[in-house]
Amino acid sequence: MAKWGMVIDLDKCTACQACVIACQAENNIPNSDPEAARTGRNIHWMEMLPMVEEEYPHLRMRLMPRPCMHCEKPPCIKVCPVNATQISSEGIVGQINARCIGCRYCTTACPYTVKYFNWFKPKWPEVMEHQLNPDVQVRYIGVVEKCTFCHHRLQKGRDLARYEGRELGPDDYMPACVQTCPADAMYFGDLDNPKSSVAILSKSKRAFHLLEDLGTHPKVTYLSEGV
Repeated sequence: MAKWGMVIDLDKCTACQACVIACQAENNIPNSDPEAARTGRNIHWMEMLPMVEEEYPHLRMRLMPRPCMHCEKPPCIKVCPVNATQISSEGIVGQINARCIGCRYCTTACPYTVKYFNWFKPKWPEVMEHQLNPDVQVRYIGVVEKCTFCHHRLQKGRDLARYEGRELGPDDYMPACVQTCPADAMYFGDLDNPKSSVAILSKSKRAFHLLEDLGTHPKVTYLSEGV
């Protein structure tokens, strides 16, 4: 059984935000209007986290891609009263929309603030309705939504491998953000496979995790700049 994980090389990342747009399009995430954005009610499963380095007047701003960390010990699961947030045997933390009652306990428990409450009924301009991904549900108003490592792609890869009578290969499953990154700064694969790129890079001297002192054990690893 695989344990899926991601590595993001900050030395390669150009902060072009192609991963953000790919995630929006792949997962049918509605675009917020200016009023909703001003009140903080915009939705981004993949977001760019600003990092300020040095001190004034030599400030340096960098952006860090931030998907769901898919923790080994996710605090969001422990607080959900209806078991709408679950972790699979392969380590993917998913959201069952039909169970979610919108209490938002999970959004409060998540230290990475990667869960978003759907405040409004999702709408798209008429010209954009035909671009919606039929493999992903359009979430209704009043539920929490989050990054799922494009879990629907995993199901499609499994179906194809089963049809062809073979095992799931390393290139059969890749989230939209990883596939789209023009700088090849994002890696995805099986952390339990010692030969996979994510398993090797996650043990690099440059590797670190966000808020790792909390003991959530994220499966998203970052590579710091420099050697």
